[in-house]
Amino acid sequence: MQPSRGTVRLDGADMSHWGRDALGDHVGYLPQDIELFSDTVAANIGRFKTNVDQEVIEAARLAGVHEMIIRLPQGYETQIGEGGAVLSGGYRQRIALARAVFGTPNLIILDEPSSNLDADGDRALSDCAIELKRRGSTVIIVSHRPSTLANVDKILLLRDGAVEAFGMRNEIVALLNQRQAPMAVATQ
Repeated sequence: MQPSRGTVRLDGADMSHWGRDALGDHVGYLPQDIELFSDTVAANIGRFKTNVDQEVIEAARLAGVHEMIIRLPQGYETQIGEGGAVLSGGYRQRIALARAVFGTPNLIILDEPSSNLDADGDRALSDCAIELKRRGSTVIIVSHRPSTLANVDKILLLRDGAVEAFGMRNEIVALLNQRQAPMAVATQ
């Protein structure tokens, strides 16, 4: 889609000049509804590219799922079935996160990335986001869970599809806390 006004840029380049195939290597996406394919763990993480074993392992380590994968019956070569049917929701989410960060794209969009995660998964997600930011990637997190936003720099608050607030994380959190503060009522 073309923007109704202005230009969408990635690393300064107008995205409308990029072909879809070229753009794919620079954008990582973790959808809210995880879609894994009936193939191996490695093929799903590596976006079906060949000869990328080291990059697959690096992405899995970045996503904090490497240790879990090597405990699977055939490790990275484990067949996961249609939609990742042989895996739990948390495993599917973390493997999809590894796919999103495969190749350390410049832009990573995570839509409700913690919806199926336990406490260990939440920590791995947080560590992953911090490391991606350190590497210079832009990470956009769409979430309803405040804990998922603990390490972000800025927050865009949407309500009914409209921008309600945008600013530095601490400013927006303070604004939200003010709104949720109970009203003090004095009686005599």
